[in-house]
Amino acid sequence: MHIRYVVSTMVFWGREHHLSFEQECQFLKSLGLGVELWPSIKGHNECRYARRNWPRLTAGTQDMLVSMRSRTDRPTIAQWNEQIECAKLLNAHIVADSEDLGIPDGTEPNGSGFVAEVVKLAEFNDVKLCLETGRLPTIKEIARRFDSLCYCLDTGYANLDKNYTFRQYVDELAPRVAHLHLTDNYGFDDDHLPPGVHGGISRQNWDYLLETLGRYDNDVIGSLEMCPRTPGVMIRQASEYVFNILKWPNRPRELTDQPNITYSPT
Repeated sequence: MHIRYVVSTMVFWGREHHLSFEQECQFLKSLGLGVELWPSIKGHNECRYARRNWPRLTAGTQDMLVSMRSRTDRPTIAQWNEQIECAKLLNAHIVADSEDLGIPDGTEPNGSGFVAEVVKLAEFNDVKLCLETGRLPTIKEIARRFDSLCYCLDTGYANLDKNYTFRQYVDELAPRVAHLHLTDNYGFDDDHLPPGVHGGISRQNWDYLLETLGRYDNDVIGSLEMCPRTPGVMIRQASEYVFNILKWPNRPRELTDQPNITYSPT
């Protein structure tokens, strides 16, 4: 396994605004981290992946590892095509849950025509499409039908399911994992806390995840997916746990040839 790291722009919610995108990217780049784009700023409907925004996305993420969280507004095939072409431009994975692919949560994928069209578009554009963790039987059935689909294993979701254990998720998904959402919670709500909260996912489960992924020769993007508090503090806390305590490989290296950069949008 080879793993590289990004931070979801979810961490900036509540602070970000229409003019802060470049500052977010500059801040993450200074920490040696890539960026996982959410399709919009929290509370706004405008989609980042619209064609008119491509020049700004390209400039802002230059020389960065990029991944994208799919639109969450029940995207049409035309909208899927637009965001897939955007992903191709940015050399990005796209992470999508079953609802983004036209399969409502809790239902079985009886009809797969819409999914098939999306998968075909992704294959045509050589974009990796990663199915985010949901009901284990549902996502396994979707992936069974489409060989090119990979998994995004969301550690927070795997810690919440009362029907399947965290390790069952790891065992079932690990062979096709290309993306991770690294997040923690106390087992009750999807709090999106930094990994390592006391009383959250156990150290033994974190170790099991890394050990199991290490059995497969996959290129994996690990995305720190955390809800907003103070972005710099949350990224530091998550990094210290993932790299100092859990000893995950390939720790990002901060840039030393640039002045100290902080994230404090005005």
